[in-house]
Amino acid sequence: MIMIQMTIDERLLLVIAGPTAVGKTSLGIQIARLLDTHIISADSRQFYREMSLGTAVPSGDELAAAPHHFIHHLSVHESYNVSRFESDVLSLLDRLFLSHPVVLMIGGSGMYINAVCHGIDLLPDPDPAIRLQLKESLRRSGISALQDELKQVDPEYAKQVDLANPARLIRALEIYRSTGMSCSTLRTNIPKNRPFRIVKIGIDLPREILNHRINGRVDTMIAAGLVGEAEKLYTLRHLNALNTVGYKELFDYLDGILTLGQAIEKIKTNSRRYAKRQLTWFRKDPAIRWFHPDNMSEILAIPELLPFVG
Repeated sequence: MIMIQMTIDERLLLVIAGPTAVGKTSLGIQIARLLDTHIISADSRQFYREMSLGTAVPSGDELAAAPHHFIHHLSVHESYNVSRFESDVLSLLDRLFLSHPVVLMIGGSGMYINAVCHGIDLLPDPDPAIRLQLKESLRRSGISALQDELKQVDPEYAKQVDLANPARLIRALEIYRSTGMSCSTLRTNIPKNRPFRIVKIGIDLPREILNHRINGRVDTMIAAGLVGEAEKLYTLRHLNALNTVGYKELFDYLDGILTLGQAIEKIKTNSRRYAKRQLTWFRKDPAIRWFHPDNMSEILAIPELLPFVG
């Protein structure tokens, strides 16, 4: 393998973003094979090796079709965050750009993509005692109590954050309680310089088609054994990695709170809502150019990509 020190203009990170089940994996593999390059996964649910069926990890054939990174590289027992992801990816890119002028990053976790492209603000480390207090408040009073507190102490951030995500609420309130300053004050949102160019494309489908694909994917997961996977992970349900769509609904089924049919329908509903939140996040980024997943020829015709397409 020939290694050449490339300039910033010769290094390109191609980001392929979009909602769950839209077809990012298939499209990304086709482009990676054409460009003879690597794929960096930016799907935080796929980091954990114990979670396969419920996170739609690429199949063995798909993983073999192009080199993939950041898939099943962690255990659910390990602590990992967006700051470490930013550092790990930038270190990997330094190595990959020695032999590959274009590298792909594919996923639906907007915060992780944003960290690599623009950096994250240096927020204080979590305070275990305060985090425990907030988790206890969530358990006793429900998510509405956290939502109300955040709206009171940091109304600006409350308008931006996913108010249905308890982990995000706890982190924001933890920062406020430990520093007396709000997230919106501490977040500078000043992009960091990167030693490579970035091109972002978004993949989307008409809503009824995307919803149909999401529902079908859930049925496929169930048929492949997702219930059994959830049973194996049941004793670990308290871990943060498992507080995610596809598992938490089945944990309720295993607890007798839901029937299996109700749990499956809830997975479909929550997956559709998750896709909507993903699209809302990505639509706020004016740098993203949007395409249908079948329009690979239009994607490859992007001026920044043309020099690399044979």
